[in-house]
Amino acid sequence: MSFILQPWQFLFVVLCGWVHRRQTEIIEFQDTEIKSLFEKFSKKRVLLTDDQRRRLAVKGKSIGRKALLELTTIVTPDTILRWHRELVAKKWDYSDRQEGAGRPRVKPEVVSLVLRIARKTPLRGYDRIQGALANLGHKVSDQTVGNILKEHGIEPAPDRKRQTNWKTFLRAHWDVLAAIDFTTVEVWTKGGLVTFYLLFVTELKTRRVHFAAWMATLGDDFMKQIARNLTDPFDGFLKDKKYVLMDRDSNFSSAFRAVPEGQMCVRFGCHLGAPI
Repeated sequence: MSFILQPWQFLFVVLCGWVHRRQTEIIEFQDTEIKSLFEKFSKKRVLLTDDQRRRLAVKGKSIGRKALLELTTIVTPDTILRWHRELVAKKWDYSDRQEGAGRPRVKPEVVSLVLRIARKTPLRGYDRIQGALANLGHKVSDQTVGNILKEHGIEPAPDRKRQTNWKTFLRAHWDVLAAIDFTTVEVWTKGGLVTFYLLFVTELKTRRVHFAAWMATLGDDFMKQIARNLTDPFDGFLKDKKYVLMDRDSNFSSAFRAVPEGQMCVRFGCHLGAPI
């Protein structure tokens, strides 16, 4: 079957070819112009302002490294892309908001002594461990002792004798374990650099990953719907899971953790998101 171009189709093809040729000529001219400037100032270093580097970084990121390699640039493509990475990192730099150093950390020697005493004498409580440390010349509170033990997964006495270590727990519940977490990507939009949140759920036994959602703005209503989708009794990714591992990220809102509260508590065997 022969194909006949309509008049408007022929004009459109001609117009596209002319636009492409025109763009190619403009790029070649600018490339030649930059090369001429390099030849004149080859021995001088080109100093750019922060605003100029920012503009080059945004434009360079949008066209990609492969296209940059085909062009004559003031600096190398890797430098332009490094500037863009620094722009993204600067967005998340809150060092100027940091306050004082806070409470000094417990000495490693004290931590080691607390763990050794707790493991050798399982019936000793926080107060007795504190007294033993005082006899050795280390003054710490019973709360500090408790925090050290909790940080290293050691139960209070007398439960310490029958504690289950993390490896044993994972092996016993491998079939019903899942993990959930956020990651972020930075996207340049008309309004500037926007952070998009990506939510992933992983089945630990099979390493199967489920992409749950992506969004630029988080809210209780949205997270509530995500919780419903994940725990749907028919095709929810977490419908057969009993425990879900997650951090204390505030993005896991109370609405996400509690909807539907009764169904989640039964299904997961604990409050969703609580430490296991």
